[in-house]
Amino acid sequence: MTILEAGVTAPGQSVDGIVWHILGQTYVPKHVCDSSMSWHATFPPGTFVPPHIHTTQDEFIYMLEGRFDLLLDGKEVVAEAGALIKLPRNVSHGIFNKSDQPVKCIFWVSPTAKLWDLFVKIDGVPDPAEVVRLAGLHEVDFLPPPQG
Repeated sequence: MTILEAGVTAPGQSVDGIVWHILGQTYVPKHVCDSSMSWHATFPPGTFVPPHIHTTQDEFIYMLEGRFDLLLDGKEVVAEAGALIKLPRNVSHGIFNKSDQPVKCIFWVSPTAKLWDLFVKIDGVPDPAEVVRLAGLHEVDFLPPPQG
């Protein structure tokens, strides 16, 4: 079991110098322990995370720059800089940068569950189908695309 250690993650630093590249996005982990995990994310224009469900975690996103269009439990919503997005476990959500500007934000989940291991496995994987397959093995279930 890992517990949260007191300290400061300085600007430009990450956990063990790690940077993940996942489907065009950049994730920089800022802390990890059993009870929670956080990362800075950059979503270039046109990138997204398709609708999915975390079965064992609550997820949060604090918007630093830009705009996300979200599909949250089947409803379309927008979040801009300064907003906090709350994504309870077992609630479907998709995250889309439909703008012409990058989005910068802080994500965190509680508990960490298998998400750290998932990000390690999908770092640099170019095939979305493989990302979806691996996610299903790590308690993140992607939803099928809408019909039509």
